[in-house]
Amino acid sequence: MASTHTVDASVFLNAFNPYEAGHEISNQFLALLQENAMPIIVPTLLLSEVAAAISRGRGEAQLARDFAATLAELPHMIWIPLDMTLSQQAVDIAANYRLRGSDAVYAATAARFGCDLVTLDQEQCQRVADVLPAKYPADALNELT
Repeated sequence: MASTHTVDASVFLNAFNPYEAGHEISNQFLALLQENAMPIIVPTLLLSEVAAAISRGRGEAQLARDFAATLAELPHMIWIPLDMTLSQQAVDIAANYRLRGSDAVYAATAARFGCDLVTLDQEQCQRVADVLPAKYPADALNELT
């Protein structure tokens, strides 16, 4: 079991929205990581992704800013800037595994730091399975409990 995780925006957004299927599992998984002081290694891209999704989905710009600000202050979050080295790793992953750009950034972050990638994106999970451990929140939660 990896002691660190890279968690993509889909999981944070799912935990945020109590009306989404799987909300409870995503929420439990993230809470367990925080309660056990387990590092969550994420690209800084996460902040703009969650803000965009909330603002577009709910039409509430301030709620989007507040949620991103709350995430930025969570303990045990390790923020990785998208520099040229990480960007090139993401380029290679995107090209080799046919991933969307943002998905490749999360995968590159996980690969760089030896993390499990936790996502709700089925395509992302399947396409990177050969190069890094990728799993859904329910599977990650089961491994931790």
